[in-house]
Amino acid sequence: MATDRYESPLGQRYASKEMQYIFSQDKKFRTWRRLWIALAEAEHELGLPITEEQIAELKEHQDDINYDVAREREALVRHDVMSHVYAYGVQCPNAKGIIHLGATSCYVGDNTDLIIMTEALQLIRKKLLNVMNELAKFADAQKSQPTLAFTHFQPAQPTTVGKRASLWLMELKLDYDDICHMIDSMRLLGSKGTTGTQASFMELFDGDHQKIRRLDEMIAEKMGFPGVYPVSGQTYSRKVDTRVLNILAGIAASAHKFSNDIRLLQHLKEIEEPFEKNQIGSSAMAYKRNPMRSERIASLARYVMVDAMNPAITSATQWFERTLDDSANKRLSVPEAFLAVDGILDLYLNVVDGLVVYPKVIEKHLMAELPFMATENIMMDAVKNGGDRQELHEKIRVLSMEAGRNVKEFGLDNNLLELIAADPAFGTTLEELKAKLDPSLYVGRAPEQVTEFLAEVIQPILDEHAEELGMTAEINV
Repeated sequence: MATDRYESPLGQRYASKEMQYIFSQDKKFRTWRRLWIALAEAEHELGLPITEEQIAELKEHQDDINYDVAREREALVRHDVMSHVYAYGVQCPNAKGIIHLGATSCYVGDNTDLIIMTEALQLIRKKLLNVMNELAKFADAQKSQPTLAFTHFQPAQPTTVGKRASLWLMELKLDYDDICHMIDSMRLLGSKGTTGTQASFMELFDGDHQKIRRLDEMIAEKMGFPGVYPVSGQTYSRKVDTRVLNILAGIAASAHKFSNDIRLLQHLKEIEEPFEKNQIGSSAMAYKRNPMRSERIASLARYVMVDAMNPAITSATQWFERTLDDSANKRLSVPEAFLAVDGILDLYLNVVDGLVVYPKVIEKHLMAELPFMATENIMMDAVKNGGDRQELHEKIRVLSMEAGRNVKEFGLDNNLLELIAADPAFGTTLEELKAKLDPSLYVGRAPEQVTEFLAEVIQPILDEHAEELGMTAEINV
């Protein structure tokens, strides 16, 4: 590791080696050579004077890139694509005259970007599926564990731990739908020429429109894509980058919401993210167990959500058939969004895989509030025994205010049940009232909702991608 220059923390600390390789220089230049081979093969098959021997020579050297020659040449000509055309030609003297035939720099540059983004989306989808799988296991295991729900972070009608987890999972399901649609809609630029008109190929193919159309199709097929964008300028529309990063920002937002909830639950001591045996929570306060993984998710997620503005602004400000003011921004904004979301999903998987639930603390918090929530049932029973609903409602309101004041002003336990039992209007005993405080009576259909959601919505997705499941996440720091 170099210590005398800046290195991105996304590479050093957060992103996986797999995602880092997808955006590496080696991956880029190897893809350039695959694209040059695909172009030569297609041109040969469509009748241009390119020999099988030339193509074989190109294939022989597609992976042993002579970077030193390319760097030396780029220092002279100041053009990265032509430097690599030259370097490839040095290794392939018989084929050097047909490398990049009829193409522009965007043939390798833009097609490579689309290939790399598609592979990166596929890796993100795989990691997303693994998070969904672990979260589904957690939701199922905790589907019947009653817990205090919150609206406005104020105590509300109980839910279950598993039902709350299903809310996190539902957001990931929406992200999964989006990323699948994006992957399915990705196309290559093909070979469109300097302004997108394919004029150079009109010259090469003597004006044969069908061969030129077929050239694009063949390149896409050889590179594993279902087709090309039907029209473009010199570049593919930068709107594609906008769409891709919006999906990454959506995943980041879902992860951020999850991380916020975990941080709040850890404050309540109800659920904790994993904490390793030798982990230090604070340099000053030795007793602390800070939710650092969830905090890191939130931190990276905010970066991605803001970063998604970059391609939107870039696509909005492109001039006519192309400008080059996208280049520097694109080199930063697109890879770093992927690297950050890759790190986010590794953290998400790590946290979900090691969540610790404390049922006794959950029960304590729930029972402190449950008397208030049981009042509707208590009032209905009293009405059945001949009481007046409006009078009983007013009595419960007054007694609830008194019990709340005891808790808030004097730090006492909630004594609402004792107050109700002492009022003859309700005609019940404290023991009878306490019998009504079974938390499972107040969670509605939460357990059933989780079971149905997992079986009907999530499990079919997981079954379809069973071979991709089983990932584990290593956290660097």
